[in-house]
Amino acid sequence: MQFDSRQGRTWACAIAFALAALFTDARAQILIGQTAGFTGPVATGVKETTDGARLWIDAVNARGGVNGQTVELVSVDDKFEPALGAKNATQLIVERGVLAIFLTRGTPNSEALLPVIEQHGVPLIGPSTGAMVLHHPVKKRVFNVRATYQREAEKAVEHLHTLGIQRIAVVHADDSFGRDALEGANKGFSRLKFSPAAVLRADRNQPDYAQIIPPISAARAQAVLWMGSAKGVADGVRALRAAKSAAQVVTLSNNASSGFIKLLGDHARGVMVTQVFPNERSIASPMVKEALDLAKAKNMALSPAMLEGFAAAKVLVEGLRRAGKNPTREKLQAALEAMSSYNLGGLEVSYSPNDHTGLDFTDLSIVDFEGRFVR
Repeated sequence: MQFDSRQGRTWACAIAFALAALFTDARAQILIGQTAGFTGPVATGVKETTDGARLWIDAVNARGGVNGQTVELVSVDDKFEPALGAKNATQLIVERGVLAIFLTRGTPNSEALLPVIEQHGVPLIGPSTGAMVLHHPVKKRVFNVRATYQREAEKAVEHLHTLGIQRIAVVHADDSFGRDALEGANKGFSRLKFSPAAVLRADRNQPDYAQIIPPISAARAQAVLWMGSAKGVADGVRALRAAKSAAQVVTLSNNASSGFIKLLGDHARGVMVTQVFPNERSIASPMVKEALDLAKAKNMALSPAMLEGFAAAKVLVEGLRRAGKNPTREKLQAALEAMSSYNLGGLEVSYSPNDHTGLDFTDLSIVDFEGRFVR
């Protein structure tokens, strides 16, 4: 009998695909998609939140996974560009068949995903943004974990006021994140019955410090509430100090990363950052203690940004566990909406069909002499 080489090649390809499928199934039965700015102005924070999420996902997989199935986080770079993020999410959902989108970064980026996840019925879990638009009105597919930027900005104004500071300048990114955070700051000013010394917009990607710094100096600002990306704020602090301003700088938790401190360099000490999770060195917090132990095993230093990713991953895994042995997007959606008083380790998360808010924890920190966030 003659051997048909074409038939042989066909069988070889079929066997190769079958083996590849078996390998993929053995390696990861549950695919979770992530699109975030792994390059660009938020790269340092994105890396740290993702590292924190992988601490928990890796630990769960090492123990046998979720209901006997391992979890794989498929992460792709959107360069902090909303349109690219929406394209990435579509590809992850349609081509990779991910069960959920997870830990996106940025307000405009997460907003751009809303039509995509709604069209395909895919949950978005733990977006790394405190945008109010993702909270109210309730977005059916979005399950927030962290507190809102508005609450953070309002708390920052309140704290500065308690210190006797009256002349507060506000710099905000000229995008939906910046406008959202500005609304929170204005709530603080209104409630305390005083006005900001100056309100300035900064380009989202390339702030013009030559236009931003002089009005701050002219207003004799005692403090600046600066709401922007890590690089944008770090460069702004540098420009502020070059102009001989000693104004106290406060920024939001999107910059609560060790990478942000490195970007600040010699100007890090004294910069204040709002926080949405407990102190990353507090072993009194069960969640922090758990994260610290896992980070130590990997020779990693735990940061506030990593805690955010860690908490989001705990919510993701618990949702998958409750979705059962053969989870679907619909089962995961239902499991999350039925999640009541889930204990992350000292902090509780509850969802319902009418409430996808997550946590409301807020705090303040300051960078010390050693380049650490202290409370």
